[in-house]
Amino acid sequence: MKLTKQYLVVGACALVAVSTAWADDYRPENGCESLPNQAALKAALVAATSAETSGLNNQMWGTIVDRDGVVCAVAFSGVNRGAQWPGSRIISAQKANTANAFSLDSSSSSDGSGQANGLALSTANLYTPTQPGGSLFGLQASNPVDTKVGYEGSSALYGTSADPMVGHKIGGVNVFGGGLALYDKGHKLVGAVGVSGDTSCADHNIAWRTRHELKLDHMGSGGSLAAVGGVSGDPTRPDNIVFDITPNPNGGSGVSAGGFGHPSCINTSGSNLLPVVIP
Repeated sequence: MKLTKQYLVVGACALVAVSTAWADDYRPENGCESLPNQAALKAALVAATSAETSGLNNQMWGTIVDRDGVVCAVAFSGVNRGAQWPGSRIISAQKANTANAFSLDSSSSSDGSGQANGLALSTANLYTPTQPGGSLFGLQASNPVDTKVGYEGSSALYGTSADPMVGHKIGGVNVFGGGLALYDKGHKLVGAVGVSGDTSCADHNIAWRTRHELKLDHMGSGGSLAAVGGVSGDPTRPDNIVFDITPNPNGGSGVSAGGFGHPSCINTSGSNLLPVVIP
């Protein structure tokens, strides 16, 4: 049978329609609707940065991702996008992606396996196991940042509600302080926040305060819920930074007593006094 140009056009249009419908049916669910928007993130980040006295006293970048790693909001605490280290924008997103990617809630537990109370790992907790000889060495190279997502678009939009990263998966793995999983009521893991712009220890503290300001640290024990699991040894701060590294007599990286330690930084202070998580 000889196909005319008209039939070919109609067929092509039908194929496009079917493909579009399939894409609509199978488009991944975007969890950003239930997470803080850019204005809320900025307000929390500004308050957290102002409250923190450790580190270099720098301004900060912050990013929120949903449970699928989609960037939901990007903000900075300074008066303009150049008031904090420009390189920290993508690092903050990378930290958020990491904390989300390697934390769990109780849905992990089934058929005798998994984490009954979930397991929150901050990016600070990943420092020691990813050092040479560590059990997770190489993890930081496992999920590269999508550079197109990170660098596309007008720089004038960076840190605004129209930041070009928003709505896309940034990827990346970061293994020093500043990334924390976000837990909603019922200890449900809904994404993560990443903060960057100062020492890695101050980044952690400011991320912690930002999460607390957003009231997405529902990780404490209360009612029928046990505290979310963590490696800090403190159930009131499950994914807190751990300072237990001592010098290695053989050289190289120090030795962490618990296996999840993080080095101290310039003007390190206050992590043990951070707000406790809420039930």
